[in-house]
Amino acid sequence: MQLADFDFHLPDALIALRPASPRDSARLLLVEAGHDLRDLAMRDLPGLLRAGDVLVLNDTRVIPARLKGARHRGDSRVAVEATLHKRLAPHAWTAFMRPGKKLAVGDRVVFGEIADRACLLGALDATVAAKGEGGEVTLDFDLAGPDLDAAIAERGAMPLPPYIAARRREDARDRVDYQTVYAAEDGSVAAPTAGLHFTPELFAALGAAGVATEYVTLHVGAGTFLPVKTDDLAQHRMHAEWGEVDAGVAERLNAARRRGGRIVCVGTTSLRLLESATGADGTVRPFMGETAIFITPGYRFRAADGLVTNFHLPRSTLFMLVSAFAGVEAMRAAYAHAIATGYRFYSYGDGSLLWRAPA
Repeated sequence: MQLADFDFHLPDALIALRPASPRDSARLLLVEAGHDLRDLAMRDLPGLLRAGDVLVLNDTRVIPARLKGARHRGDSRVAVEATLHKRLAPHAWTAFMRPGKKLAVGDRVVFGEIADRACLLGALDATVAAKGEGGEVTLDFDLAGPDLDAAIAERGAMPLPPYIAARRREDARDRVDYQTVYAAEDGSVAAPTAGLHFTPELFAALGAAGVATEYVTLHVGAGTFLPVKTDDLAQHRMHAEWGEVDAGVAERLNAARRRGGRIVCVGTTSLRLLESATGADGTVRPFMGETAIFITPGYRFRAADGLVTNFHLPRSTLFMLVSAFAGVEAMRAAYAHAIATGYRFYSYGDGSLLWRAPA
């Protein structure tokens, strides 16, 4: 398929700049093959599932991965900004940097420098160790491990998606809003945004309905925001992201499926990881490592029966994924309905529950 097959017009007014409050008051569009679209709310989710179903959620935690600083080269200084992308070692990260053309291997970069340089623990000094063709650089920090983590947490800003950051500044509210209530494992530079709708009250209602919850970890990279640059989708390559499905989770998901329960992924990150961990026979296996799975129409799903997800960008890999999952025509109709009826789009927007289209 071609990139143009996944294009649509979205009015700017539908891009959500703040989340719904409370979180589970967000709208929910139910999409199921052979049935009319239904306009509901996220708090209606327990009534749409059955006892024995399992929700799979991504428990990654977003770190404040956007850093401002200056490139130092001799007497020359240039203001730069980095969005950390993937950790390579206790002291090293890859990052997308602006302006990338002003950087060379060996340059020193100082993030969050203070005038008198008194607080060395809080200083974030790094060396540009490598530059990649895709605009990434490798930063070797002087700090490592917990000291580096603490300095990033102190000096960094939440990495809001570009379509929000271009319209307003990040603020203190985003430190809470752009994090799921169940986040546990530090490492993402973008939130698993379908999970932002969940509240303790919603979890209690799901439990009362007999719906189980399981947690996996996929650290979402900044590559999730990169546009597809090739018209032929077969030429596109995803950025790899690190994930883990532990043995206990895998066994409980397999047992639930044997009992007739449905597996419902919360977010495209959970779905991509679970599909990476599942064999051709439909058995979920323990998984630890990187995945660069790229799901487009024609993909045969192995694990997920349902998907809770937000509304995605035109021409994005995520819109391709949901089109593969629920059907191209079904998703075109669903998005047309969402636009016509004022659903809020993207990370802070409304949600949908998609049931997998028949093969």
